[in-house]
Amino acid sequence: MTDLARRTTLAAFAAAVSLAALSAPAAAAGYPDKPVKIIVAYPAGGDTDVLARWIGEKLSARWGHPVVVENRSGAAGSIGSAYVARSAADGYTLLLAPNTLAIVPHVLKPGTGADYNVQADFTPIAEIGTQSLFLASSQQSGVKSVKDVVAGVKAGTLQSYASPGAGSPMHILAELFDKAAGTRINQIPYRGSAPAIVDLVGGQVPLMYTTLGPITSYVANGKLHLLAVADPQRSPFAPDVPTFAELGYKNVEVGAWQALLGPRGLPAEVVQKLNAAVNEIIKMPDIVSRAAVMGLTPTGGTPDALARRIAADDTRYARIIKEFGIQAN
Repeated sequence: MTDLARRTTLAAFAAAVSLAALSAPAAAAGYPDKPVKIIVAYPAGGDTDVLARWIGEKLSARWGHPVVVENRSGAAGSIGSAYVARSAADGYTLLLAPNTLAIVPHVLKPGTGADYNVQADFTPIAEIGTQSLFLASSQQSGVKSVKDVVAGVKAGTLQSYASPGAGSPMHILAELFDKAAGTRINQIPYRGSAPAIVDLVGGQVPLMYTTLGPITSYVANGKLHLLAVADPQRSPFAPDVPTFAELGYKNVEVGAWQALLGPRGLPAEVVQKLNAAVNEIIKMPDIVSRAAVMGLTPTGGTPDALARRIAADDTRYARIIKEFGIQAN
């Protein structure tokens, strides 16, 4: 190779490196310049779906570009989550997910859908909020207390409960309660909270472990009863409902969180822009009031804080699932 050719090649290489170094910040500076998709891995109507639509509405107004919520449900939420994990890391395909994201890979058998590593395959953006989990009963069941649940199971008149999916925090909560109470109640996993609640209200299933938001109106009209909350203290959204610990059932504590994430390798500038937007949105008075109706406490925070939360849940639930031998039905 001549000196001239060598110099030309090196110059071209240097230019390519410089262009690559500048391309991510440049792209981020103009982000977004086209519609953004927020994937929800559950059917429409559940907490995660509703929250995604609130966030999407605010982002659309802020950016002047559509933010579209797309529901990709199935396999306890892992189908939609895996789809985002495989998407381009450009900020145009995001995931709004509950902490089921960190549980499902430990529950589903290999090859059944959870084809992702929760710590390695996503970019944490921002935690949105936390929610309490409750045990609720249908009016038709005649169950008015946790004592009634235990008596019904032991008598053989209560045999099943609904959950929004195998590997959900609700599934884990049910296993912890069974251990503490000495009971065994069969899970009926649904493809999200919305269809499960339809059957609970209709009396097709007697019990459900759930967040408060989707059932608030049914509790108010007496079609559903709240029996206990799985927090260390009573929920400010339902202060008359006792904790499992108050009722004598120890170590029955599981909560839920909702968060925004992207595929692995999302540019730092895009993460920063999204994180700042989410932290501002969840402080807006109309969002705060809507969140209260949902039983959600807005939290926010940094991407690093969310990464630590995910890592802690990944470790905790891996241990619990191994200890109990929990698998998807």
